[in-house]
Amino acid sequence: MKPLLILKTGTTLPDIAEVRGDFEDWIGRGLAFSEAELELARVYQGEGIPDPDSLSGVVITGSSALVTEREDWSERSAAWLADAVEREVPILGICYGHQLLAHALGGRVERNPLGREIGTVEVHFDTGFEEDALLGALPQRISVQVSHVESVVVLPKGARHRGASSKDLNQAFAFGPCAWGVQFHPEFDADIVRGYIKGRRSNLLEEGLDPNALSDRACDSEYGTAVLRRFGEIVRERSEQG
Repeated sequence: MKPLLILKTGTTLPDIAEVRGDFEDWIGRGLAFSEAELELARVYQGEGIPDPDSLSGVVITGSSALVTEREDWSERSAAWLADAVEREVPILGICYGHQLLAHALGGRVERNPLGREIGTVEVHFDTGFEEDALLGALPQRISVQVSHVESVVVLPKGARHRGASSKDLNQAFAFGPCAWGVQFHPEFDADIVRGYIKGRRSNLLEEGLDPNALSDRACDSEYGTAVLRRFGEIVRERSEQG
């Protein structure tokens, strides 16, 4: 099978990385892919991206950068993603990756009008989501981990809305036969999201949020891993079909 690319758009917080590793470690485990089956492109450091036809799939990571800053590496990645979607390479965008994918396809990303969203939240899927190849086996309401200040405020034309939370109206979307964006972090567990709450404590207090309460409410959920595992299955299935 061709390698699956992790398009790395940034790193986790240093205190978390020191103990738990980084996005690509958590994503690889969630997918149930070995290191030999994965390829990493640190696009935020200027690394190049392989030809889409050389890949079995793509996962776009989160980042502390902002899509609205339109950094050169980010815009180049967006153009590459639009081409990869056209070639029907399976793609999963996570948080920043979700926003970048939407931007690449003609959607609009802005500061979340409902404010920062961080911690464990409930995402509810739309009626009819059961037909979705990635999300359809999940319950209609799931608990997942989030940490973001920007959001997709307008989905790309032709995108299929899949889910929302109380503070983000576009938590998940599908596009074409095999591209998805999820604003939540399926690779995070409660310990990791508590690390983000701790790391953003001063910002949370300035914004009138209670970091202690958010940390106390954080809880583990199997649904994030289920999303990653299912995406890995989709990649393998499409590879077998040639």
